[in-house]
Amino acid sequence: MKIYLDYAATTPLDREAEMAMRPYLAGEFGNAGSLHSYGQEAAAALDRSRSTVAAALGADFREVIFTGSATEANNLALRGVVKKARSKHGLRKPKIVVSVVEHESVIETARDLAREGEAELVLLPVNSEGSVDPSSIKPHLSRDTALISVMCANNEVGTIQPIREIGRLVREFREEGSVYPLFHTDVVQAFQYLPCRAPDLEADLMTISSHKIYGPKGAGALYFRAQTAGLDPIITGGGQEFGLRSGTENIPGVIGLANAVAKTERLREREAERIGKLRDYFYRRLSAETEVSLNGPSLDSGIRLPNNLNLCFPGQLAESLLIAFASAGLAVSTGSACQSRATTPSHVILAMSGDRSRALSSLRLTLGRNTTKKEIDTAAETIIKIIKKRQRSS
Repeated sequence: MKIYLDYAATTPLDREAEMAMRPYLAGEFGNAGSLHSYGQEAAAALDRSRSTVAAALGADFREVIFTGSATEANNLALRGVVKKARSKHGLRKPKIVVSVVEHESVIETARDLAREGEAELVLLPVNSEGSVDPSSIKPHLSRDTALISVMCANNEVGTIQPIREIGRLVREFREEGSVYPLFHTDVVQAFQYLPCRAPDLEADLMTISSHKIYGPKGAGALYFRAQTAGLDPIITGGGQEFGLRSGTENIPGVIGLANAVAKTERLREREAERIGKLRDYFYRRLSAETEVSLNGPSLDSGIRLPNNLNLCFPGQLAESLLIAFASAGLAVSTGSACQSRATTPSHVILAMSGDRSRALSSLRLTLGRNTTKKEIDTAAETIIKIIKKRQRSS
């Protein structure tokens, strides 16, 4: 029996999203930029999808920019803000402030901008739960600060950040009539389980991903508060997406994304409760019979995503465990899917604990819409059996 426990990496395509996409993979194949009927049909589908996503994010129609992925959206947020700050707003070396536990598409992009001399980078520390203290941001707010980026919920350990407090802090510092600082949050992992309306989070930019919410791969979106003038395109050409992301729109992907967004909104509260109970039950079974400890906030803290278990197995190498679990039919991961084939320890767990051996002994198990109690029972029995066998042979 194969059991998938890596929903934070990607999710299966939902049947409803697939059915919504199908007409636009064949018969309705027009380019939304064309003026004839084929193009107009595609443009109408694009507009409907944008309206759906905008409504879910608490945004205006023109504040949603479709991209090819969340990674591209994060790059547009960081590189686009820095580019505009340098070219139009006189910030010779704008400051960008990001947490040390951001997704690679944020933290590596920020480091790249700093290496190129395009920006000054400040990395915000986290506590042992992976949380950013909003007060740690205050010393870095200045007229030269172009962007603060803190993810809403961590992709590896599930920590939910105090986004509203951070957003309010940034807004209150920003002078009347000023563009900067801007506040960006990556809600890729959070959107499935938490309401992510930009006005409520006080966010100026916000990233979502399709394939993390049962939509197709190859589609993402960036919310960008239209009242500001702080973003330049990083892909130029035909001027699609209100001039901020050139390239022929992926109409099937966008339709699938919008369908997934709408269904996630409908199921969010129910699924968060169901999956949270399954996750807690899973941990109780494992901790009762194996030596295992939790990375990140406690399960009852209220600041952990309900689908996330990131576990340290003392004395076991995660890479070796991963292979053993996979051979037994369990799909788990060592952390971010962007680093899944790397043997380097998790930068998130290192930032939280400073303990390299802990980081090298930890695995992420994430539940999803298709996870059942039967699967959890089987997975728990399998893991316990493997751990006990390895302990006997060591």
